[in-house]
Amino acid sequence: MTETFHGTTILAVRRKGRLAVAGDGQVTLGNTVVKHQARKVRRVYNDKIIVGFAGATADALNLSESLEKKLERYNGNLTRSAVELARDWRTDKYLRRLEALMIAADDARTFLISGSGDVIEPDEGVVAIGSGGVAAQAAAGALMSHTDMEAREIVEVAMKIAASICVYTNTVITVEEI
Repeated sequence: MTETFHGTTILAVRRKGRLAVAGDGQVTLGNTVVKHQARKVRRVYNDKIIVGFAGATADALNLSESLEKKLERYNGNLTRSAVELARDWRTDKYLRRLEALMIAADDARTFLISGSGDVIEPDEGVVAIGSGGVAAQAAAGALMSHTDMEAREIVEVAMKIAASICVYTNTVITVEEI
């Protein structure tokens, strides 16, 4: 049996006209942490789109590159690019085997994109993926409901909460904002 890379928490929060996307830096191989400062959140398409990915690292990078190609083809239209990527991901023999999830966001929209063809826009402005995603999303939702914190503050606090619960999530956090 081969060991697989695990772990990642990606969280996106949209609040008061701002978007913050955060990702932790831990990469785990089996029961060993092999990297503490991986960058799983990045800007693409002339820094106008933020993507965060969870899952197998090579698969996630492949999907990020595929989304960038779609964005180039559709002049930065995130909605069209996300739908086309999801369609290709679901129908292409090679892409269909990729094991990853992606959050992609611009100044107006946030999408969770999956290999089963899903392109989901969250209702409440909060979405998370990865091993600590449930904890991060719950924490962010509570902070949205009970504080006046900005989007960046919410993702930073929620990611720390997720890291305190999920062994595959650490506190080395990358945040990108629009």
